[in-house]
Amino acid sequence: MERVPILKLGDILIVSIQVDLDDQSVLALQEDLADTVVSSGARGVIIDITAVEIVDSFIGRMFSTIAAMTRMLDAETVVVGMRPAVAITLVELGLSLGGVRTALNLEKGVAMLQHVRGTAG
Repeated sequence: MERVPILKLGDILIVSIQVDLDDQSVLALQEDLADTVVSSGARGVIIDITAVEIVDSFIGRMFSTIAAMTRMLDAETVVVGMRPAVAITLVELGLSLGGVRTALNLEKGVAMLQHVRGTAG
């Protein structure tokens, strides 16, 4: 099982998903991310799914779960780089991703987190 790397940029964690996620990888990512948010004191998390071509209902729910988990740990989550096909699939699966902020790309995601937290970039 490949682990998804978690990079730190200031008080933001960047998770760039470059591999196909199976259920075990998703669960490991959730645990790794929670541990890293706490240990680093991160205030924001960006999940970059630019390379993700296919999602299922479990992966879709994972985004909502991670967003809820990070909010409980005093960090906001933004999902960036969603392809149109992924968005269509999520809608078709009935997953609205309530509580998950989205942005078109990494740059806009960082700007969104800075705006939400009321800091200048």
